[in-house]
Amino acid sequence: MIVVVIVAGLLMGAGAIGALVRIIRGPSALDRIIASDVLVATAICAIGAEMAINRHTDTMPVLLGLALFGIVGSVSVARFLSARDDT
Repeated sequence: MIVVVIVAGLLMGAGAIGALVRIIRGPSALDRIIASDVLVATAICAIGAEMAINRHTDTMPVLLGLALFGIVGSVSVARFLSARDDT
C-alpha cells in the first residue's frame, strides 16, 4: 500500500510541476489557462487520494469548491475566447 501511495504522490507532483512550468513559460494565454485547469484537477486528485488513504470526508467542501472553481473558470474562459473570436 505504501508503494502505491508514494508512486501516486510522485506522479501527481510531477503533473503539478509540469503544469506550473507551463503556467510560467506558456507562450499564449490559452496555454496558461489550460495549465491552470490541469493544476486544479491535480489538486482535486491529490485531495481525493488523501481522503481515500486516511478514510475520512473532512476535506470534501474543499474538494467541491475546487471542482466548482475549475468548472466556472473553464466556462468563463471559453466564453471570453469565443466572444473575442467573433469580433
